[in-house]
Amino acid sequence: MPSDTYAERILRFVQARGYKPQKLHELAQAMGIGEDEQGDFHAACKALMKTGRIVLGSENALMLPGPPGKIVGTFRGNRRGFGFVIPDTPNSHGDLYVPSGRTGGAITGDTVIARTLKRGKRGGKMLYEGRITSIVKRGQSRFVGELCREFNRWFVVPDGHTLHVPILVGDPGAKRSRPGDMVVVEITQYPTERTEARGVIAKVLGRRGRPGVEILSIIEQYQLPGEFDEAVLEEARTAAMAYNPRTEVKNREDLRKLTVITIDPADARDFDDAISLTGNRDGSMELGVHIADVAYFVRQGGAADNEARERSNSVYLPGTVIPMLPEVLSNGVCSLQERQPRLAKSVFITYNRQGRVKKTRVANSIIRSTKRLTYEQATAVLDGKPGRTSAKVVALLKDMERLAKAIRARRLREGMLELDLPEIELVRDEDGNVVDIEPADTSFSHKIIEMFMVEANEAVTRLLASRNVPHLRRVHDEPRHLAAGSLRRFLAILGHELPANADRFAVQALLDKVRGKSGAFAVHLAVLRSMQQAEYAPTLVGHYALASEHYCHFTSPIRRYPDLTIHRLIDLYLTGAFKRPSGVQRVPGEKELAELGSLCSANEQRAEAAERELKLVLLLRLLEKHLGDEFDGIVTGVANVGVFVQLERYLVEGLLRFEHLLDDWWEVDPTHGCVVGQRSGYTITVGDRLKVVIARIHIPTRQMELALAEPLAGTEASMPRTARGASKVTTRRTKHIRGKTAARARARRTKGKRHTAPVRRRQRPHR
Repeated sequence: MPSDTYAERILRFVQARGYKPQKLHELAQAMGIGEDEQGDFHAACKALMKTGRIVLGSENALMLPGPPGKIVGTFRGNRRGFGFVIPDTPNSHGDLYVPSGRTGGAITGDTVIARTLKRGKRGGKMLYEGRITSIVKRGQSRFVGELCREFNRWFVVPDGHTLHVPILVGDPGAKRSRPGDMVVVEITQYPTERTEARGVIAKVLGRRGRPGVEILSIIEQYQLPGEFDEAVLEEARTAAMAYNPRTEVKNREDLRKLTVITIDPADARDFDDAISLTGNRDGSMELGVHIADVAYFVRQGGAADNEARERSNSVYLPGTVIPMLPEVLSNGVCSLQERQPRLAKSVFITYNRQGRVKKTRVANSIIRSTKRLTYEQATAVLDGKPGRTSAKVVALLKDMERLAKAIRARRLREGMLELDLPEIELVRDEDGNVVDIEPADTSFSHKIIEMFMVEANEAVTRLLASRNVPHLRRVHDEPRHLAAGSLRRFLAILGHELPANADRFAVQALLDKVRGKSGAFAVHLAVLRSMQQAEYAPTLVGHYALASEHYCHFTSPIRRYPDLTIHRLIDLYLTGAFKRPSGVQRVPGEKELAELGSLCSANEQRAEAAERELKLVLLLRLLEKHLGDEFDGIVTGVANVGVFVQLERYLVEGLLRFEHLLDDWWEVDPTHGCVVGQRSGYTITVGDRLKVVIARIHIPTRQMELALAEPLAGTEASMPRTARGASKVTTRRTKHIRGKTAARARARRTKGKRHTAPVRRRQRPHR
């Protein structure tokens, strides 16, 4: 393994939250460096020390350098005025706290320069805070919010968590806007400690709460792409019109007589993957994964390709889709529609009876989907309810199920991790309003397609890696928290052991141990939060969760640009271009792939954040009708203002403030995910279940506040032994006023005298 790869591993390890400085041999042992790797490991450490990226601290322990006098990074603000600077170059201190009054007018997302100041020592460790001296680049200039008018002043209250102050606007009538309208405002003067934010209304979206307005608000807020340019549409139309399957079939494997099916959600419109499965005399099975050949229709460097690159992915929002490609392609000639001849990139993988790969090949093909199935229909067939499904499709589905189970068993033996966390689907009425939720379908038919797609992605990556072809991988690094031990310490509080040098198999064993039990949610959630986010990069990192050394995205080129780049490399491979110098020159280099990976990763994260926020807004809008109603909740986090509780039915988090708990001094221990009442001895830990009521919902800030529905004394598990059986417990409950004034809840005392509940805060709120 090259020394630069060791350097990356060392940096990731020492940058992990919770890392404690270690000597060289201790660090090697903690990282699992073998005897044959010691030379490269020591060379990488020396190179990092020479460049100043790590230093020797006391007792010759390796650590990150201390914070310099000035830090360049990204600012994250808090509604209460303070914030943090996330440094571009990690240091031993981590994020820099910036107190209120010293933010220099920076808002969330700005790139800033901050001066570091010493605040003194605590526990033998120097503490720092910052003062922002300049704003290098503004992160955002357009905001979405509700237009309001008070005392003859017009202002916009921004949605979300980026800007926490109102924006004054003049002459709102120029856009025919009225109080209560959702508008897009362009900033003309950013706020500071002494000046107010000012702006002009650029667009009126409509009345808050009306169908479609929330979607438009999120699209504007996240600056998601809009309509395609005419040049892009015209190029797509031309490509679609030129498609003639009869002339193309002579250049491809003709699979039109093969039984091929697609399985997708009921509301899917673009079908980019299809499955075939054939048996061999020796008992082996050949899986065919057929992926829409988008590369045939989207010319590299053309208008449609450049637009797809900039978009990087389709954005799936509740109620709408913003496609990466024009619909004449995505829902037309590229979509593997039933009974239509379609071009595909086919990956054929032969398996033995144990689900192990014997051989792999790829081909350009032409297929004709025999049947389009939904997941619900596939599940019905596998449950013995075939209905009118043909016998050959039924037989294919049953063979697919057997193979998928064998593949899954093999991957689990290899260390693949499976997290069981609940998901929900929104239920809408005819007008598009969210009226209810339902649990997401988790039947094994989903797992069948998932296993086959993972296998195809892995097979293609192995092929490219065997030819030493640089390509964009899907990388998922090992969890930093697992390496640092913070996950192990947190799990110990929940009553679960994880070895000090835990590997993926130890994590897998723990997940299996708690699966289906009452405390499973907290454990699976903790493991998920310890995970790093998967991203696109050309580096050989592997995919931790899938236990895969070589992995890329190949199976969804209609909606993901990285997949399209892999398809083009497959074309070069099939034409033998890798064997010729001219063909090798057409392969993107490492630098180009790294830049593309950063773009695609950023756009993917933007799309996911937009989807999450819109779903949250729609759920909060639904829950506004349930103010004062009682729900089962589970504690998901702690902060200095209270504990976060997720409603089990709706999977939405709310804040249960300390003033709505016992009258006590509450010590917050974020490392162990708990709060402890110093007088009563009560402990509330992540994973505990509570009965709560909805006290308040504020859509613009995406916040929900909760109150206890019953005294903590009713929860014996959270009581200290000395307190169990106590007859008098002072607590707070919540009484709600229904009707037009139900937007605010008023707390009342159930027992004891009325007095203020003291709250002890030991540290600043976490971001």
